Amino acid sequence: MKALPATLRTVSPAEVAERLATERRGLPFLVYLDGDRRQRIIELGPDATALSIGRDARSDVSLGWDSEVSRAHAVLERVGDSWTLSDDGLSRNGSYVNGQRVHGRRRLEDGDAVTIGGTLIVFVAAGVPLPTTTTTRYAAPPELTAAQRRVLAALCAPAAGRTFAAPASNAEIAAELFITVDTVKSHLHRLFELFGIEGVPQNRKRAELVRLALERGVVST
Repeated sequence: MKALPATLRTVSPAEVAERLATERRGLPFLVYLDGDRRQRIIELGPDATALSIGRDARSDVSLGWDSEVSRAHAVLERVGDSWTLSDDGLSRNGSYVNGQRVHGRRRLEDGDAVTIGGTLIVFVAAGVPLPTTTTTRYAAPPELTAAQRRVLAALCAPAAGRTFAAPASNAEIAAELFITVDTVKSHLHRLFELFGIEGVPQNRKRAELVRLALERGVVST
């Protein structure tokens, strides 16, 4: 079966409720879509120490529908109070976190977008406070102006490939849209507010904005 593109379709109210209920239990978890585009949630409970990810049906996170995934692709492992992703070169196409290829081991942070083959897996950490409006993370897309939508599309453009890529830079967006870098910054600042991610660390805001735009169907590949 052909690998799925690294996007998530619009989230249903039932899926929102399922995710929020999982968050309230206070355990870290993974969320992704299976080969039939159904939401899957895997809780990383206190007894879990390591999970294999691969196309093999015996994998703890089995992605058998995705032809870009190796049989033994990567390993999720608990190290102290943190979860890490390890890819020691066993996979053919590599593993990516927020668009950066993993070489060896990488610690995962809340909201990290993990790309395995053509499948996007989101890691949600334990004990992260819910937004003031509980549906912020999974809500319907906000109303955007035409200019904001163009900037967002340009930001997400690198994700149109088969591998999740880093977001476009301000300079690249400005050059594509024939606007100034300051104008790009202004639009992005407003987009961060509209998507409710002002509190996300600065070095992760752009990747989080891309993830949410794809997840909520504002931008598609």
